[in-house]
Amino acid sequence: MATALIEDVVMGVDDVKDARQPAVTTWRRAFPRVEDTKLMALYRKGVEGQWSSAQIDWECPLLLTRQEQQALAHVLTPVYFGEHTAMVGASAVMPQFFAAHHTEAQLYLATFVLDEARHFETLTRFYQKMDLRPLEGRDLKAMFRYQARLFKSRDKVEWLWGILLSDILAQHFYGTLVKAHPHSLFACIARRIVRDEARHLAFAEWYLKEALARQPERAPTFLKMRDELLFLVHTIYTALKDKATFVGIDGPLFFAAISHDIEKKVRRLRMRDQEQEEMDRAHGTTDVDTGAARLGLGAVGAYRKGE
Repeated sequence: MATALIEDVVMGVDDVKDARQPAVTTWRRAFPRVEDTKLMALYRKGVEGQWSSAQIDWECPLLLTRQEQQALAHVLTPVYFGEHTAMVGASAVMPQFFAAHHTEAQLYLATFVLDEARHFETLTRFYQKMDLRPLEGRDLKAMFRYQARLFKSRDKVEWLWGILLSDILAQHFYGTLVKAHPHSLFACIARRIVRDEARHLAFAEWYLKEALARQPERAPTFLKMRDELLFLVHTIYTALKDKATFVGIDGPLFFAAISHDIEKKVRRLRMRDQEQEEMDRAHGTTDVDTGAARLGLGAVGAYRKGE
């Protein structure tokens, strides 16, 4: 009875009427099969990889000048905000995985929510350690536009594509600052977060591969979403460029690396048809160097024309 009531809320009355089958079907929903080895392996890694902000040595030196701390506090703002909204977004799409009876994905997503909550809480403590605050929303409106675009994705698959793009950005952001300040407190925190982000990427890619194999016609929408989000990332970077450079982020290298990784995902998920692949190959836009032109400043110009 409890399961049926939950499904009435999640799926909608009409959907439930169509979905109700003999008693064995209801029983399967109450006791679902959990057997997908790939997702369950990721789930177990997520469980085993849990950590707490209490495990961080908060006495570790900041190793940043006061000016660098202030710059980092501002540059970190979009990522900090993103950790919080990713937690909320994952909670919002969880009922869709429930309605679809994707039990293994639900289990994994539970670890995802905890990861994002921990990242947000840990970065909040980091701000407190520096005795600084992130930028206010009015000072970085593109940040809200980026998150609003993610929340616009009411469908779980489109949301996961946005998460995959965001996690690639986060990995390079954290990784760049770890290299720039390897022995700092921030590096100690960032190394832990990057390991979590790697699991999130693996989950998103696996789920998207299965979904796009069933619905390849969704690829153009996803590629358009990629360009929209990257346009907003460039807008954010432009607003923070001087501070980003000050803390060790080289813009061209940063975006070239992001472009390379996103293009790899696009190819692995087979989002382009054969004709598009041949055109890219003919124009030399399928590898790292020209990928930067496609998804770097070139993407900003391309999207601006299409606004």
